[in-house]
Amino acid sequence: MKLTVVGTGYVGLVAGTCFAESGNDVTCIDIDEGKISALKAGKVPFYEPGLEELVRRNLAEQRLVFTTDLKEAVRQAAVVFIAVGTPQGADGKADIAQVLATAKAIAEAMDGYKVIVNKSTVPVGTADQIRGVLAGSTTHPFAVIANPEFLKEGAAVDDFMKPDRVILGGEDPQAIEIVKELYEPFVRTGNPILVMDARSAEMSKYAANAMLAMKISFINEVASLCERVGADVGEVRRAIGLDRRIGPHFIFPGAGYGGSCFPKDIRAMIAMGEPGLELPLLRAVEEVNERQKRIMVEKVKGHFGADLSGRSFAVWGLSFKPRTDDMREAPSVTVIESLLEAGASIQAYDPEATKEARKIFAERIYYHRRNYEAVKGADALLIITEWNEFRRPNFQYIKELLKRPVIFDGRNIFDPGELRRLGFAYYSIGGKDG
Repeated sequence: MKLTVVGTGYVGLVAGTCFAESGNDVTCIDIDEGKISALKAGKVPFYEPGLEELVRRNLAEQRLVFTTDLKEAVRQAAVVFIAVGTPQGADGKADIAQVLATAKAIAEAMDGYKVIVNKSTVPVGTADQIRGVLAGSTTHPFAVIANPEFLKEGAAVDDFMKPDRVILGGEDPQAIEIVKELYEPFVRTGNPILVMDARSAEMSKYAANAMLAMKISFINEVASLCERVGADVGEVRRAIGLDRRIGPHFIFPGAGYGGSCFPKDIRAMIAMGEPGLELPLLRAVEEVNERQKRIMVEKVKGHFGADLSGRSFAVWGLSFKPRTDDMREAPSVTVIESLLEAGASIQAYDPEATKEARKIFAERIYYHRRNYEAVKGADALLIITEWNEFRRPNFQYIKELLKRPVIFDGRNIFDPGELRRLGFAYYSIGGKDG
């Protein structure tokens, strides 16, 4: 099937590439000529494991094409996907201006029946607005389908290829069958394709992200209480995670969540309820998370004092999570800015996010190419992102490199007993400090 994907950001590029990998002819559109030129050369503009390899293979096999010519791409396609940004506005609402502008451009390019599939994360009711824009800009027949994505950064290719479920929202049986056919190769093991109305599909995306964010904020609240009463959150987590009603996922305490989805979607849901509908649980999820980002700094100041002038701290991990270079709403930003404000200097290392970090911090911090280089001469080591390569370091070597044997573990990846036996002062989330 011939497909067009408008937008070559995270969602659009992953979706387009994976559809090409399953045998479709896919054209990906973007207005950024520089980005399109790079993609034509097989260079992906962000880090996502496995994606660049797939892009290059499907380029070579001519199933994947990149262009800025939307008109031609729309006319060649049976299905057109919208995958453009919906940034957060000043009021917390998702800004759908790009989505509606894209819908208008698609309508003006149409030369016959098209299935328009929206993959952008949008407020409930956006499919109706897209339908209105299309109807006002073309006389050709069309159908609109809401098809939210559920991709995790760092595992997006696998998530697309092996989805837990595919959600299709729409009322046109013909269009639903066309899009179902596209997804059939990815659900051969029996995971469902759920068909529902468009508004329910749109809400499903927000509700899923809100539930996951709520689990993270919940376990972080429990971690704070564990510290207060002398319990071990690691033991508590294991105990409650074995309850099938709760499960083990997303109940790892830490320095808070970040990224492009959870913070933005929580705020968008709150905004959808305004005016008149208070959503105190969602507001609490956000408040707990913002507080959690500051906990690491509080622990540092508790050990060294409020004035950190002359202190230097090694920071391992800058991206909001492992296996991505995404710095959006990353806890590391809050931690580092607070330490800088208190007079400290920062020696940072991240396997993939240094380029993105420079856009935020410029030359206000020091960047290192190797993790141990960042530790040399620092007063303490802070773990902010749980990259796998940080899990089993040479602690004796770290001890020799540090001015003082102090570790602040914002992801609880180390064994407290082992660190203390080695002579470290060890601070974690929800455990016994010092």
